[in-house]
Amino acid sequence: MKKQMIAIGFAVGAVLLSQCGQETPGQTNSSANAAQTQYTGGFESQVKWGEHLVTVSACHDCHTPKIITADGLMLLDSSRLLSGHPAGMPGPDVDRAAMERKGLTVTDLLTAWAGPWGVSYAANLTSDDTGTGAWSEAQFMTAIRKGKFKGLEGSRQLLPPMPWEVYRYMTDDELKAIFAYLKTTKPVRNVVPAPQPPMAALISGK
Repeated sequence: MKKQMIAIGFAVGAVLLSQCGQETPGQTNSSANAAQTQYTGGFESQVKWGEHLVTVSACHDCHTPKIITADGLMLLDSSRLLSGHPAGMPGPDVDRAAMERKGLTVTDLLTAWAGPWGVSYAANLTSDDTGTGAWSEAQFMTAIRKGKFKGLEGSRQLLPPMPWEVYRYMTDDELKAIFAYLKTTKPVRNVVPAPQPPMAALISGK
């Protein structure tokens, strides 16, 4: 009888221990929720968090072509979100040599910029192969962390006004969320022009 009571005691203890690891109706696992919240930034999904980060980080300011209204306002072209400087559109029509000597910067619809570094064009970030469609997550991390063109080691540095030296301090989760969102964007085929070197380099032939 004594052995039977001991066995019953062990069985009851095992049941109680197993129930301790289960949630009762209406309760949630706070640790799991904390991890989930951290991963999605409090949004319903990683992609939604990434969309939010792209918006508040002003990515559209440079990477989305603009529409000029009758009032002179520049609105985002919703049909070409994040597709970069349109192929075939010339850069700013300015006296670059004089401007570069004075250290000035000008822009054309905020997608092309001219300054002492030459002329740079906002990249296509959409999920098309001419954008980030063929990129890996690791490439995206390298592009932002190290300021490398297309996220490739050994490639040129990203040019102004891309503020990668600020964005590099985003957390891994934030950058992964942004990349996850970019992978869901409407693919827009647009081969952005290559940057142009400074006028001084062109004149000297370097």
